[in-house]
Amino acid sequence: MSYSSSQAAFKTRRPKIWWSNGIFFVGAHVAAAMGMYYRPFYAVPRATLVLAFVLWQLAEFGVTIGYHRLWSHRAFRAAPGVRIVLAVLGSSAFQGSIKWWCLRHRLHHRFTDDPVHDPYSATRGLLFSHVGWIFFKPVYEKMSLVDREDLENDPGKSPSAAHKTSFMLNTIYLALGLGLGFPTLLGALWGDALGAFIWAGLTARLLIWHCTFLVNSLAHWDGLQPYSDDNTSRGNFILAVLTAGEGNHNFHAFPHDFRSGPSWLDWDPSKWIILALHRMGLVYSLRTAKGVDIEEAREYMKGHHHSHHESIPEEDEENWKWEKGLWSKDDVQRYISERPERCVLLVGGYLSDATGYMKEHPGGSVLLREYSIRPHKSDEKETWRDASWAFDGGLNNHSRAAKKRLAELRIAKLIA
Repeated sequence: MSYSSSQAAFKTRRPKIWWSNGIFFVGAHVAAAMGMYYRPFYAVPRATLVLAFVLWQLAEFGVTIGYHRLWSHRAFRAAPGVRIVLAVLGSSAFQGSIKWWCLRHRLHHRFTDDPVHDPYSATRGLLFSHVGWIFFKPVYEKMSLVDREDLENDPGKSPSAAHKTSFMLNTIYLALGLGLGFPTLLGALWGDALGAFIWAGLTARLLIWHCTFLVNSLAHWDGLQPYSDDNTSRGNFILAVLTAGEGNHNFHAFPHDFRSGPSWLDWDPSKWIILALHRMGLVYSLRTAKGVDIEEAREYMKGHHHSHHESIPEEDEENWKWEKGLWSKDDVQRYISERPERCVLLVGGYLSDATGYMKEHPGGSVLLREYSIRPHKSDEKETWRDASWAFDGGLNNHSRAAKKRLAELRIAKLIA
């Protein structure tokens, strides 16, 4: 679906107001405002304000490191204890379950800026992308296309015993207990239970919410684009400080990377914590974008004329005859039969061998396998799968970098 057709589809839809969600969201703001009025910050013990700051930051790390980088993008793997801690901290942020948060975020990456299919699209306005989407019941027509196998893993088959444990901990009761009850109990230790409820409970939840929402809104509105202008994502130092590193949002171009910026100069406390945990052996399999791809993206943006996007050149048929070749379906089947584990994709009439790219693919290897050409078997009706629809926007709005990588993986052109 093109951008213009997406806009037309959006105009015909009448989203229903999500009253329960909206009332809870507004009610939390009203309660916090009343509390801050009657118990202003200068009237509460310093210990209460320190507690509010600490709990705000811990919950934010639960979202940035856990919800976002670990579960949504599978940018690294973590020991059972780390997963449980991140699930607990993320739950205290009052942002819903891990599964639902991740599915919605993956949909955002699939269709960034699409006014219909991006849950909090920046193209629908700053207010909508920040908080407006909270007030409408979601209608995610393409949610079924989002991979979710890892989020629905059976506990008996899970690679980590903590996989389901961490998801089960992520409940509304735990959220209320950690987000509001726990700060109140701690405040009671120094005789300020009410102040702790207001500042370390309610107010800290608002800070967590709005810092997260700033990544959806301001980080798609103001800042630099050193890596890509395929979408509205931008990098902003002030937002990076407020969001534990997530404000370096133009690194959106490399979503599978555990960092939000490759340089040590990029403010990214979440990255530093992950690296520290890695040194202690508590997290592993850290995924990073290739240095050559990052540098190529930078160079492209430096010399890029913003009036148009550079297209990936199509090789002419004569060159393919001599350099790589024109293959028939029989040629492809012979190629796959030599090594059945090969993952060959057919996109736009060209064949690409994505076998070596499977571990890098942001959507995971399962997704590539689903759209790959299968070895011919007599009992199978469908062995040929044209992935053009999926690559050209049906499944994902691919970036220039993704299109470039696909072209690099080409091995031949298919002939009838």
